[in-house]
Amino acid sequence: MKIDNSIKPVGNLETGDNRAKAVPTTGAPPSAAPAGDRVELSSLSSGMQQAEQAIQATPVVNQVRVDEIKQAIAEGRFKVDANKVADGLVDSVRQMLAAQPNKV
Repeated sequence: MKIDNSIKPVGNLETGDNRAKAVPTTGAPPSAAPAGDRVELSSLSSGMQQAEQAIQATPVVNQVRVDEIKQAIAEGRFKVDANKVADGLVDSVRQMLAAQPNKV
């Protein structure tokens, strides 16, 4: 039995790596909108954009505080409050249990 590559593509479908590079065949550029269509954004939209930019500009980690803690650990000044750690663990378990649906 001989196996050959006799399968032909159907229509305008792209195969393999070319799928991500497919270009619409409508004749109009993808960014062109039909005449008369308009988009209006509310002031809430611009406020959300500003908030997103502020969030992106805010570092996830307070590097100054991290450096202070590292220095304290290196110098042996950093002390762990076991009671505070335990309280935090108990609180997080309570929150997880409260978030679960009641099972009867």
